[in-house]
Amino acid sequence: LQQRRGFRLSAPAAIQVTVRDALNQALDEELERDERVFLLGEEVAQYDGAYKISRGLWKKYGDKRVIDTPISEMGFTGIAVGAAMVWLRPVCEFMTFNFSMQAIDQVINSAAKTCYMSAGSIAVPIVFRGPNGASAGVAAQHSQCFAAWYGHCPGLKVVSPWSSEDAKGLLKASIRDDNPVVMLENELLYGVPFEMSEQAQSKDFIVPIGKAKVERPGTHITLVSHSRPVGHCLEAAAVLAKEGVECEVINLRTIRPMDVETVEASVVKTNHLVTVEGGWPQFGVGAEICARIMEGSAFNYLDAPAVRVTGADVPMPYAKILEDNCIPQVKDIIFAVKKTLNI
Repeated sequence: LQQRRGFRLSAPAAIQVTVRDALNQALDEELERDERVFLLGEEVAQYDGAYKISRGLWKKYGDKRVIDTPISEMGFTGIAVGAAMVWLRPVCEFMTFNFSMQAIDQVINSAAKTCYMSAGSIAVPIVFRGPNGASAGVAAQHSQCFAAWYGHCPGLKVVSPWSSEDAKGLLKASIRDDNPVVMLENELLYGVPFEMSEQAQSKDFIVPIGKAKVERPGTHITLVSHSRPVGHCLEAAAVLAKEGVECEVINLRTIRPMDVETVEASVVKTNHLVTVEGGWPQFGVGAEICARIMEGSAFNYLDAPAVRVTGADVPMPYAKILEDNCIPQVKDIIFAVKKTLNI
């Protein structure tokens, strides 16, 4: 009506928000929304979090809602799982997911399996979150991607955000979910700013768990990725577009349950598939995507074998030049695309 009367409506106000601040907003909004939500982990309270994700929350909500724990993942994860069993909603932070192996019995045998083993009478609404995968210069024991590990386990939901909207929306959805959710973030993305839409700035904004997003439409080949490599895929797509190759880039966002339908629809359109991930190749996320396409109707539309771009099949080296060669780079994606398209 205003447009008909000659008024010009302004476009929705989008702002730049880092992934760190998006996660902080999500935690703040959910702590405020539901008094059952609380945060615990190493240095999350008085120090504001090892990566400043929980900045300001201890001062705002106090000791009962934001809890510093000893350096004992098995202990504080067990406390969090027990609290979830009596319908509190803990957010359990691992300083990195490499340390979650200290508590993997609690995550899998206690959190993931309890709802099934109790015939649905005991839910475990808990979020396990923290940085996952390779960072920079932290060597083999701090550089693993656990997407395939946790994505393998029934009873868990596993999400892996890329952008600030992903991070905020998926964390809010995970906290509100009645199932245990593993949220695999990326340390190297924490300080990266992304555009956040007016809708995403709302306290009611969530990203549905189990729904992928087409970040860039294309017609010649499908690139499927999650977390930081989504950005590499978009960079590769921009380079290839100058050579006349239009890549469709899919941001999985959720590892389990996996949105195979979106991938299948894209493959039917493009007839080619490349998967990209930072984890190891054997039994990886890309291997699962390829198997699903192989077993489904979209296989009949493939004009070439699917190709995986993964991390190298070695423990992560410490030296930077070796580290760079162990992690998928933009040039590796471009090479895989050209190999698949035979150009």
